[in-house]
Amino acid sequence: MTSLISPCRWLAGALMLALAASGARAAGLMTPSDGGLPPLSLNEQHVTVDVEDGYAITEVEQVFHNPHDRDLEAHYRFPVPEKGAVAEFTVWIDGKPVVGEVLEKQKARQVYEQEKAAGRDAGLTEQDGYKAFDVQVSPVRAGQDTRVRLVYLQPLDEDTGVGRYLYPLEEGGVDQRQLDFWTANERVEEHFTFTLNLRTGYPVAAVRVPDQPGAAVTQTSPTQWRVVLDNRAGGQPHGDDEGGADAERQGSPGGQPAFQLNRDIAVYWRYPPDLPGSVELVAYKAPGSDRGTFMMSLTPGDDLPPVTGGRDWVFVLDVSGSMAGKLATLADGVGKALGRLQPEDRFRIVLFNDGARELTSGFVAVTPEAVSDYVNRVATLQSSGGTNLYDGLKTGLKSLDADRPTGIALVTDGVANVGVTEQKRFLELLDRYDVRLFTFIMGNSANRPLLTALTDASNGFALSVSNSDDMVGRLMQATGKLTHRAMNDVTLDIDGVKTADLTPERIGTVYRGGRIVVLGHYWGDGPADVTLSAKVGGETRRYQTRFPFPAEGGANPELERLWAYATIQDLQRQRDNFGADADLEEGITDLALEYGLVTDYTSMVVLREEMFEKYGIDRRNADRRELEKLAKAQREAQAPASHRADQSQPMFQQPRPSMGGGGSGGALGLGSLLPFLILFVAGLLRARRASSVSRV
Repeated sequence: MTSLISPCRWLAGALMLALAASGARAAGLMTPSDGGLPPLSLNEQHVTVDVEDGYAITEVEQVFHNPHDRDLEAHYRFPVPEKGAVAEFTVWIDGKPVVGEVLEKQKARQVYEQEKAAGRDAGLTEQDGYKAFDVQVSPVRAGQDTRVRLVYLQPLDEDTGVGRYLYPLEEGGVDQRQLDFWTANERVEEHFTFTLNLRTGYPVAAVRVPDQPGAAVTQTSPTQWRVVLDNRAGGQPHGDDEGGADAERQGSPGGQPAFQLNRDIAVYWRYPPDLPGSVELVAYKAPGSDRGTFMMSLTPGDDLPPVTGGRDWVFVLDVSGSMAGKLATLADGVGKALGRLQPEDRFRIVLFNDGARELTSGFVAVTPEAVSDYVNRVATLQSSGGTNLYDGLKTGLKSLDADRPTGIALVTDGVANVGVTEQKRFLELLDRYDVRLFTFIMGNSANRPLLTALTDASNGFALSVSNSDDMVGRLMQATGKLTHRAMNDVTLDIDGVKTADLTPERIGTVYRGGRIVVLGHYWGDGPADVTLSAKVGGETRRYQTRFPFPAEGGANPELERLWAYATIQDLQRQRDNFGADADLEEGITDLALEYGLVTDYTSMVVLREEMFEKYGIDRRNADRRELEKLAKAQREAQAPASHRADQSQPMFQQPRPSMGGGGSGGALGLGSLLPFLILFVAGLLRARRASSVSRV
């Protein structure tokens, strides 16, 4: 089959080189594109990530410099991290850090503009929907530096025995309004550092940092690792685009004239094989409070049966203008996918931009001739026009065979801007068909809310993809989900302790290797009976355990914000699904104000300390951040804790699925459900090489 794909490799590679010449959009310091104001510089950026207890805390400290003879405003824009909740925005004023407070968005903007007009120090962080966070600071004094810090929280991404953290820097290129108005200084002039501290309750077998050959990976204990990337001006070159760092090949921290902010930083960690399926419980209860907050993580054992038989595949491919730097990746991957189809499978290919059209004429049987033909057709695709996602999906859903299992592979950044764009209409369309939608979300600033809602509605799954990902690893993670049956209609019952406000309200479908994370509130303490129920191939399965909820304390006050933001996301999904609703918006705003979170309706503003009192703004977020920083310091002073709750009465009898071996895992490339998972591997690797050529 390799010989059939060789022409596609050459053609897709040529297309990749042409597209990469435009360069990737990146996070950076923004200036109006009309050139009316002189640019500032971003001299330093220091990123510190602490990964522990099921979530990550990311601190980004930056130093802006104004080389000019007048005061200027700084505007920094970066992609919204997946499930990332901004908890702190700090500006150094008179040499001292001042923590921001959350206000309703319009009020925060009004206060910031008033302080800016008065010439007093102020800062503002706003969220531009699902796309980006916008940070503004005024003034950056003439000839001086201004230091700021942004802190955000997010739950961990762990799957099939592998954890993943992504620091997003690639802007995504989906917001034409922003691209037309702003230009970006997409580099750090003097010093960039990235430090990730990994502390886990289980031993970690390996840590890997693909696409960053200068990263140093060190292990201080079986459960503690550190990743350091130190890029100082005038140091050693940063390295080529094809390498990476792991525990066996540690790069020496070095630097280059300026660190480019056009590549995400991805960190992976892998647990050893044969770890038990388990339940972890992390809880926090403030002193004097009867109500606590908990995060329960359930990792099922590897007991799902494999699936067999021929299937129909519908590739629905976005070829709109916003895919211009991603299309060659798509084309090369589809060529690989067609070459991996099984003889009993059939396929269709649907393309969409301003409209939709079918590249095939109905389902095509898998033959060497057909594969060769469509490999070459896909390789010649070019991006243009808007994104009529609705028509693309609607065309893909036509002419399905009810007697054959069907999977729809949607590859897009999800920025629907032509035709039907209302999320409710998409859900109504999917509701007419018994089909699973598997979505590959390409790039940062993609419309994750819409794409995740579609996959949830069809009991499929969504996989976010970065150009800096270890694509072989991402492929291996996803493969097991499609070669084995899923757990459907999953429910979680907790008896013996009062619980409420659980999020997500509906768990739905869980695929092999997936982890279930539930946040909620509880009252009281003592033993609780926990039951996980699911349907597997029409059979109802129940997994049970019993363990206590703590009476008080806990070293994780961040759980309160994580719960609040997850609940806000639930409310936003309801708003997106069913339309604007004043009660929903009020609920989102109230939660964000109470827990100090930046949302579509709230922003974080920094003022001179005396101005908070003048405006009557309470310092609740500053107090909360002090509590969280104290708790973090206390955790760091001790060895990482295990939070396994079902040790004495295990819920699962089989070890968890693992990419390191063990269980029944490792069915790579053998099932008929694999084909479209190859969509990105070689293409993304080629994208890195092509991008490197374009920068020379």
